[in-house]
Amino acid sequence: MKRICTGINFMMLVRVTGWLVMIEALFMCAPVALALVNDDADLLPFALSAAVTAGAGAAMTFAVRPTRFDMGKPEGFLLTVLVWVVFSAFGMIPFLLSKTPFGLTDAFFEAMSGFTTTGVTVATDVDSLSHPILLWRSMMQWLGGMGIILFTLAVLPMLNSSGGMQMFNAEVSGITHEKLRPRVSSTAKRLWLIYALLTGVLAALYAIGPMSLFDSVCHALSTMSTGGFSTHQESLAVWDNSLYVKVVTTVFMFIGSINFALIYKASTGHVGSMWQNEAFRTFVKLIGVYWVVFVVALALDPNVDNTWDNFTINPLFQVVSAMSSSVYMVKGFEHWGNLPLILVVVMMFTGACAGSTSGGVKIDRVVCLWKNSVNELKRCIYPNHILPVNFNGRTVEPEVINKVGVFMAFYIGVIVVGVVVLAACGIAPMEGLWASMSCVSNAGAEVSIPGCIDSYAALPAVGKWTLTLLMLTGRLEIFTVLVLLLPGFWRK
Repeated sequence: MKRICTGINFMMLVRVTGWLVMIEALFMCAPVALALVNDDADLLPFALSAAVTAGAGAAMTFAVRPTRFDMGKPEGFLLTVLVWVVFSAFGMIPFLLSKTPFGLTDAFFEAMSGFTTTGVTVATDVDSLSHPILLWRSMMQWLGGMGIILFTLAVLPMLNSSGGMQMFNAEVSGITHEKLRPRVSSTAKRLWLIYALLTGVLAALYAIGPMSLFDSVCHALSTMSTGGFSTHQESLAVWDNSLYVKVVTTVFMFIGSINFALIYKASTGHVGSMWQNEAFRTFVKLIGVYWVVFVVALALDPNVDNTWDNFTINPLFQVVSAMSSSVYMVKGFEHWGNLPLILVVVMMFTGACAGSTSGGVKIDRVVCLWKNSVNELKRCIYPNHILPVNFNGRTVEPEVINKVGVFMAFYIGVIVVGVVVLAACGIAPMEGLWASMSCVSNAGAEVSIPGCIDSYAALPAVGKWTLTLLMLTGRLEIFTVLVLLLPGFWRK
């Protein structure tokens, strides 16, 4: 039966958001338990945060009585954006109440950076933060890595027939979205199960090495989500001499960069389907090419130490880190020269595979746009030839190719807007470009690099709110946020 259009179903949006907020309160119980065990001073702040969040969620869920329960595309877009903003709003409460309190702007910035897995921080001394706060930062990244909406669809099957597919499409990255099961809630459960299992394995592997149990859990949550938050100011450089930590981190950043639908198929015995995927093959080949270029660049640079690590694991670690949008930095990367730095920027922009936890525009789009560009060149010679764009053995519809081109244009446009606003705030153009690119690509670098922004804490409030919006826009892949700016979206 055709859906009767009577305007956006705001009451249903509030109710679903309430369910989600209560789930967020449940996750806050983990830092509460940690604070209780360690007799931490942040026990009361987290307990209050969980109580306020749970109460607000319950009020939104049970005090609201929708007159109808249908949700279409408009509700899907609006709910997706609303949930990420609301999650960040409640997620910032522990930062406001902690023993080392953040200001309102800084707290929201940190929460959004966590949930969008951007990984930039306004904390000037991460080591001084309490264990509950550090755990919460990593948990935010883990929740945002696979997707808050995807988690909602996994735990609230009722949404399967009430706008579930619209929300799935609005949040999951990529050109097209593949369902593993007929019901979108079943697909969400499968993806989250794989994600959770991989995170558990990574935490166990970290614990075997030089990390403490606490560091292992936090870094497993951040690494699997390709977020990049750490429990130390120097991040993984604290264990820079550990080949084991570098290898394990590289492997799981690589896994986090793969389309989780492919990982699921591989887990069911269809291992060959991974290499049959064109985006995955391109991703692996690019890693190889970038690694070779890095090795050659380091070999020719007299300022770089001729160590075994600098010609083997360090370049590979840095390449996978940048492409996955984790952007962990090896110790001394800022001295590697201009070529590696520029390539890192390119890798942050392109990202990894669609359907993964990585940021950037995604390799799938880059491949399609490249093939279409080559076809356009060929048409200059053969104007009457029909030259389709083939991807993964199928012809890509012209409408999809057009959407990819528009996406790229908007993506670059959003970065330019960010640079302009930051320039108006007094930020140098190169620093503004780095900050905007990092936030839109959800790939915040963690160390000071010459010519790039040194500290996000020093930015003015307008600059921080601008970058916060860029993080959200990049994580929801541009269209989901920008469509809300259309006047026609709000009409009946």
